[in-house]
Amino acid sequence: MQAKKVPIRMCTGCSEQKPKKELVRVVKSPDGEISLDLTGKKSGRGAYVCKNIECLKKARKAKRFERAFSCQIPDEVYERMEREIQGEPPLV
Repeated sequence: MQAKKVPIRMCTGCSEQKPKKELVRVVKSPDGEISLDLTGKKSGRGAYVCKNIECLKKARKAKRFERAFSCQIPDEVYERMEREIQGEPPLV
């Protein structure tokens, strides 16, 4: 019996290949909303980032999410993603 293959994804911030479970998925839904997908099950185009703020900042500075999703991403979305990665409750 063979061992189950572990899915590997690349972090958009540090460009390291890591197991999918160690990364957070950022998703652009079919209606254009960009958000963190902590479950990994939302429909839409996905990009992955490490669960640390430094990787998110690197990806933001290099505009890697804009390239992955082919659209401009407002600062509020990045700020919300930073809060969620840090474990803070989202602002309503």
